[in-house]
Amino acid sequence: MLNQNTIAIVKSTAPILQEHGETLTRHFYERMFSHNPEVGPFFNPANQSQGTQQRALAGAICAYAANIDNLEVLGDAVELIANKHVSLMIKPEHYPIVGENLLASIKEVLGDGATDDVINAWAEAYGFLTDILVGREKQIYGDSASKKGGWEGFRKFKVHTKDQESSNIASFYLKPEDGGALPEFLPGQYITIRMPTPDGSTTMRNYSLSNKPGRDYFRISVKREVAPVANVPNGYVSNMLHDNIAEGDTLEIGPPCGEFFLNVKDRHERPLVLLAAGIGITPIMSILKTTLDAMPDRETILIHGCLTSEVQPFKTAIDELAEKHPNLKVHYRYSDVAQDDACKEENCSAGMVDAKLIESLVPNRHADYYFCGPKPFMINIYQDLLMWGIPSSQVHFEFFGPRQDLEKAA
Repeated sequence: MLNQNTIAIVKSTAPILQEHGETLTRHFYERMFSHNPEVGPFFNPANQSQGTQQRALAGAICAYAANIDNLEVLGDAVELIANKHVSLMIKPEHYPIVGENLLASIKEVLGDGATDDVINAWAEAYGFLTDILVGREKQIYGDSASKKGGWEGFRKFKVHTKDQESSNIASFYLKPEDGGALPEFLPGQYITIRMPTPDGSTTMRNYSLSNKPGRDYFRISVKREVAPVANVPNGYVSNMLHDNIAEGDTLEIGPPCGEFFLNVKDRHERPLVLLAAGIGITPIMSILKTTLDAMPDRETILIHGCLTSEVQPFKTAIDELAEKHPNLKVHYRYSDVAQDDACKEENCSAGMVDAKLIESLVPNRHADYYFCGPKPFMINIYQDLLMWGIPSSQVHFEFFGPRQDLEKAA
């Protein structure tokens, strides 16, 4: 356990870290990539160029400093980080690299404020957090490898089928090259693809599994990521998958990971509300199919927001599920079309997914909510559920970005 003097010193640095957090983390990443270029493949260049990674780390450091005397409140964050680390094959030997560069950055950025006592306290605090994460990651690695069909590291898969789901989304059906079994995963989890890069290195990306467990294949559904601004690169892996990977090609895949999932053992009488925007439908699709198999009598509401029907995936499959399952209610919301052009069916409308729409479909707010999508969508949904007083135990989400951005906005 950390001693009280260390706790006091680390907590005393929280305000200054809050003020200079992003400066610190930008310096940290620049320093680490310069001194230890071997860790580069663990990071997404787009997240670096957009500052997403820096904000995420800054938020995590500030949260750790502020709550070091009450680490129970960081349990969800630890689980999120541990699963992400396992998905990227982070191992104990990588932690000293991060620690050395982080402490050096604290010293260089804080200047006179980084006394020997501060650096020593942060070194002890970092070692303590390392032990927690390494221990949890060891459990996850072990659980993944011990499952029937499970493995550790990367396994070769063949692209069995490639389907175009919409104008910018393609599904890849992946089967093990060795013909072996696949492990059961939890609906909502993701896998990792490791892709070679032109410089002879590799890069990794996480993609949600978009079908229910229990198949002899994994399915991922990938949106082609186009740079939002000129100085940001297009998504390297997504564009490679769309343009260069065909049926019969081989991909390196890591085992399923992730703390966002539906546990079908937790059965409730209250409704299940699934909210998705754009490509956020991928983990929601896995949760939906699993729910309808395991709990066909449970009232389930799915709302999927898209720009237009042209970029909307899975509509035919979802409509077929709704026709088959009377307890499933579906609504499509299109934000880039006029009301008259939105949809000729009753379950379509124009606009954004908002509280008014959700409440019209879920009169009894007391439900379990699972949601995933772009940052503005997530912030709005999160704020609405907080204002409604929905307990945190009934709010579940997969946020593609620093979770602190979501919580600060709310």
